[in-house]
Amino acid sequence: MKLEKTNLEDCFILTPKVFEDQRGTFSETFNAEDFLKQTGISVTFVQDNESISKYGVVRGLHFQKGAHGQTKLVRVVKGRALDVVVDLRKGSPSFGESFSIVLSGENKKQLFVPRGFAHGFSVLEDNTVFAYKCDRYYNKQSEQGIVYNDATLNIDWHLSNDDMIVSQKDLELPTFASLKPE
Repeated sequence: MKLEKTNLEDCFILTPKVFEDQRGTFSETFNAEDFLKQTGISVTFVQDNESISKYGVVRGLHFQKGAHGQTKLVRVVKGRALDVVVDLRKGSPSFGESFSIVLSGENKKQLFVPRGFAHGFSVLEDNTVFAYKCDRYYNKQSEQGIVYNDATLNIDWHLSNDDMIVSQKDLELPTFASLKPE
């Protein structure tokens, strides 16, 4: 597994080695021991999630507050999406900064998202399958978010406003400035 740093503290791009022959392909998408050696971070994932979305869907920016905060390893199995994260960790050198990357079934890149980050994605191809691992279980009472079109964050979702499909719940999320960092 190849590991690249991003501009955000403790947030990494992982690219697995892909072995291909006449039968198809094989890749190891995550190895905890290898990840620990490369980053010094130990993580145990306990929940896997998957969504299938059509072109234009924007999900996020979501996170779990407090003790229910989640570390995630996100990837696109099929299709293409722009993955976006924002560092919400008070005292972090990258607090309030964002990072985005196109993840696809073709490039096989994954993003390691540490606890204390908001996460979202926009779907750039119909029938995109987005999968992610979490190190803590989802807790409805701890869910929180930031509105996708927050003026302070000014995120380019790689979609026109006319193409965006955003849930009512996500449209009603608060702004970055109104959050109280933990």
